[in-house]
Amino acid sequence: MSKRVNHDQYDDNYIRGILNGVKSIAMVGASPVNVRPSYFAFKYLAQRGYDMIPVNPGHVGKDLIGKPFVGSLADIGRPVDMIDIFRNSSHILPVVEEALKLPVPPKVIWMQLGARDDAAAAKAEAAGIKVVMNRCPKIEYGRLSSEIAWMGVNSRTLSSKRAPIPTQGMRLSLNRVSVSGGATSASDRAAKDKTELT
Repeated sequence: MSKRVNHDQYDDNYIRGILNGVKSIAMVGASPVNVRPSYFAFKYLAQRGYDMIPVNPGHVGKDLIGKPFVGSLADIGRPVDMIDIFRNSSHILPVVEEALKLPVPPKVIWMQLGARDDAAAAKAEAAGIKVVMNRCPKIEYGRLSSEIAWMGVNSRTLSSKRAPIPTQGMRLSLNRVSVSGGATSASDRAAKDKTELT
């Protein structure tokens, strides 16, 4: 029996394993509008070498950075490693149910920042699919590779050498050591700090 995943605080190795292990990512709710967060995340992950597929029935016939939109997960027509859901929480369960009906289910279902559905997560996990909720793979990739430090953001990682300047299509090492002891949840650290004060 596999160890139950704590969806309030992910171990860095869990996130690292997912980001190192997946190659193809279907982004449900991707937008071709270049000011939308999904556009930035899609473009970033494609530039890091992931095989990105934009899924949005409202944009079929268009493309996102040269990748044609598909209307549904079933329309992809080939297995994908990860489904990144860029929809709000009320739309997650139907996406998970569609994913479970695919001939080859994904290895991972990832729900973007602000999106969480514990019942949908339990359903996916019961089918052997790893789940991440309320996180952004772009942010996690940048943090674990220390690339985010190039943007002036504290990555909370320790290293004796600076992360390499990223180049187009470059997969970066995600093996940097986290200062926080392997957790990615600011809210949990805040709660821990609060209990230590009382």
